[in-house]
Amino acid sequence: MARLSNPKRKNSGNRGLPLNQSVEKALSVLQAFGGEKHALNLIEISVATGITKSSAQRLTNTLEQLGYLMRDPQAKRWILAPRTLTIGHAYLSGHALIERATAQLLELNVETGESVSLSEPDDTQMVFVARFPGHKRFFIHMPIGRSLPMYCTAAGRAYLSRLPEEEVLEIIDRSSIKPLTPTTITDVPRILSLVREARSAGYAWANQECYRGDLTIGAPIMGQHGRPVAAINISGPTSRWTLGDLTARYAELLMETARAASSGMADRISAQK
Repeated sequence: MARLSNPKRKNSGNRGLPLNQSVEKALSVLQAFGGEKHALNLIEISVATGITKSSAQRLTNTLEQLGYLMRDPQAKRWILAPRTLTIGHAYLSGHALIERATAQLLELNVETGESVSLSEPDDTQMVFVARFPGHKRFFIHMPIGRSLPMYCTAAGRAYLSRLPEEEVLEIIDRSSIKPLTPTTITDVPRILSLVREARSAGYAWANQECYRGDLTIGAPIMGQHGRPVAAINISGPTSRWTLGDLTARYAELLMETARAASSGMADRISAQK
């Protein structure tokens, strides 16, 4: 999960205004949880966030009183409370893109029988905001809210492919590039080459770069002023597909779906003016 305290992260607005450190620290505590870090003690929270143990204690007590953290009596550690989900729900409810694209995503899911996802950019990551699981067995679980790097995902490269070259270079430069699997492409010139290929082809691909056994193709959704706002991807397992077969079978359908979703965004924007 991306940290708010990342010094390389762009400040999208109010440049020059100082951050409220109390808010920043409280959010960093919440962001310390996730994945294998389901339950944390004060020392682990302190290490994960870079704050003192006493600060961690004050913040966890406050967040517990507000209902966002609670104690696990068995593990004797802090865990996230269900109330944290209300923040994500507030974002997703009434989301213009999800409302407009759901019909196209579901149709693509039915047509392919494979997992179909919608993700949006967050700094150097893509965050999954909608997902329709495949109709056949697939062992990779991708919950809503999961974020993956742009540089090694089909959705991320598809999104990057519609940005100006200088923005692509800047995002890649700020990315923490490391291998997530044995086949993750970490060579920057090669990553940039794949982004340019996606720009020409209209879609991007990734061959088991985040998860073993996962083949993915992605296409960008365009918003106002010709800027990308999100990406759609189809994921298929290596047990059923080769990358060439998945691309040959569904790349055109994927791009058609992305174009339809992009058109829906344009209609929504025009209606709001």
